Amino acid sequence: MERSIKVAVIGAGTASLVTDRELKREGHQVILFEKNNRIGGTWVYDPRVESDRLGMDPGREIVHSSMYHSVRVNLPRQLMGFLDYPFVKKETGDPRDFPGREEVLIFLNDFSSDFGLVELTRFEHDVVRVEQVDGRRNEWNVDCGVEDSGRAIGSRGL
Repeated sequence: MERSIKVAVIGAGTASLVTDRELKREGHQVILFEKNNRIGGTWVYDPRVESDRLGMDPGREIVHSSMYHSVRVNLPRQLMGFLDYPFVKKETGDPRDFPGREEVLIFLNDFSSDFGLVELTRFEHDVVRVEQVDGRRNEWNVDCGVEDSGRAIGSRGL
């Protein structure tokens, strides 16, 4: 490896977690920004729904969730795992080849814990802007806010 660089990854879903792991393996300094308060991305179920389904009211509570309570995966677990980290059946988990969302969340949380990704994650950090500061030195600012209060956290130089 030529040199270690600071890297920001946005979101704590499946793709971001794998990206984090690979960047960490390469020796880079990784920070993962997650709007939610937990790992899982789209697999995190939220029973709330927006009161204004057309999005016309700018003061509405915005609910980011495409998950529904009884969803099951549409791929067998053998295809959802990774070569070096298979999505195996657990004794106390969902035994089906097409498990429910809870089993996917367990898998993602186990993956995150086993590879030390939770420590790299800044929860409740809503990325509102990413801006290049210096193109020659490849420096960026990542502006975040805390979703619940809307207060600005400020920029992180990368």
